[in-house]
Amino acid sequence: MTIADETSSAETPDPKLLAVSTFTLGDALAKTGISLNEVMAIRHAYVKIHKDGYPGIHADSTDREILTYTSTQSLNGFAKKPPRYWVILLPAQGTRARLWRIVENRGEAPSSEQHRSFDLRLVDLLSDLTGRCVIQWGSPRAWWVHGTTAAKYPILDVADVEPEPFPGFDHLVVDHERLQAVVRDPVYAAWRTALSSVVGIYLITDTSDGRHYVGKADGHETLLQRWSAYATNGHGGNVGLKRRDATKFRYSVLRVLDPSSAEADINAVEKHYKDALDSRRHGLNEN
Repeated sequence: MTIADETSSAETPDPKLLAVSTFTLGDALAKTGISLNEVMAIRHAYVKIHKDGYPGIHADSTDREILTYTSTQSLNGFAKKPPRYWVILLPAQGTRARLWRIVENRGEAPSSEQHRSFDLRLVDLLSDLTGRCVIQWGSPRAWWVHGTTAAKYPILDVADVEPEPFPGFDHLVVDHERLQAVVRDPVYAAWRTALSSVVGIYLITDTSDGRHYVGKADGHETLLQRWSAYATNGHGGNVGLKRRDATKFRYSVLRVLDPSSAEADINAVEKHYKDALDSRRHGLNEN
């Protein structure tokens, strides 16, 4: 939650902080094709808890926690009519700020007596700069500014991506949030290479009740292709999963197979795991 007394919402940039730069946040945003009139920028602060009782965020907060935090705003001090796209930045050293994500504002819910709530969705804009782009926040007393103001802020650094090493199929266990990062984030390039090179049998566990779903990636699609579908819609077209909350899912690999394996052999291995885990009677498989 971003509250008004965190800092002032004044928008006058300090000219001393706007260093001469050949590349600005506005230049980066221009590549997305969205109008600056549809944009606002928010620079969060790290706080454990606000005096109003709402939890803050910290350097180790998950994407989900940051999104929830951003979607809840105070009644005063925030834009009266927030635009469609919000550029969310996290604190860096001094008055610098690091790009977290761009979110789309799908609308505001009726205000409560304590706060305003917005339906925010992550969008795939400037994803190549996520976590890497550091700007000079030019309005030190403001925690949010309009897009036309933020466009003037210089980009100071675009850090190299530190790759996340692939743990191996035997140690691969990810929740839904991390799966979404695996299929899109540059740091997981090695993971995507590994997952795109094999087919096999995988397990989805609904951690809310421990029920299992056994699935397969056969010769028609790799593990990466199959899991990308789950990352996109949460169910991959499986009836038994559509009625479930995908944010509670955990994904792992039961058996890796060569892409040249016969479909009948893959089906036999899948059947074995369905029987072994009893995922038809006591799980989420419906066939």
